[in-house]
Amino acid sequence: MDLQLSLEVILMLVAVAGIAGFIDAIAGGGGLLTIPAMLLANIPPVLTLGTNKLQAASGALAASITMIKKGVVQPVKMKRAIIGAFSGAVVGTIAVQLSPPDLLERLIPFLIAAIGIYTLFAPSLGEVEAEPRISESAWQKLVAPLIGIYDGYVGPGTGMFFALGNVALRGRQIIVATGAAKVLNLSTNIASLIFFILGDNVLWTVGLSMMVGQVIGAYFGSHMVVKGGSKIIRPVIVLVCLAMIAKYVFDAS
Repeated sequence: MDLQLSLEVILMLVAVAGIAGFIDAIAGGGGLLTIPAMLLANIPPVLTLGTNKLQAASGALAASITMIKKGVVQPVKMKRAIIGAFSGAVVGTIAVQLSPPDLLERLIPFLIAAIGIYTLFAPSLGEVEAEPRISESAWQKLVAPLIGIYDGYVGPGTGMFFALGNVALRGRQIIVATGAAKVLNLSTNIASLIFFILGDNVLWTVGLSMMVGQVIGAYFGSHMVVKGGSKIIRPVIVLVCLAMIAKYVFDAS
């Protein structure tokens, strides 16, 4: 499907995608920018979600390639988690095209607030490996699919959920967890995108244009993660959480 937008609007969306790609590569939450921007451009909600997956997948791919090349993450060791996240996203994407995501939208602010508080006050968050709270099997078979469902159903902040979940539940270093989050987010984006395409809910001209900004932003953001580690990731996560909470409060009012 396609929708006629002016060149000025498309260029604005490309710029927003660039900023979102940068934020996504560091902490996740880029959808907080791209989704409202597309809605403001009068793109219908389901088309917005589908088109967002197209451009977000490119950013996740660019960030994943950087993380893999830098040796931060090894996808071969994550096969079950990747499959679980992919499967969860399929379920969520089918569900969102059949029903409005009202329930999750009411729960999201509380989840985001919890993540922000945890990130802000947890001492030495993800600076060193810690004792896992759950098994690798539970992470791969339960947590990754649940986050995948969320990504397919709503989306914004998925990378943050993957990264912080890996730190809090599996005791990973935050830079390793962030690298893994990019690969898992790529998996969920691809799964969602497939079903949005099958439902004819992608604006190709808009999505392909925004991919340019996403890839550029993700490239620079992922390199900053590798260089800066937790000193960069933690404050960005807190700022993204605050921004997301502000958005939901504003929407509710």
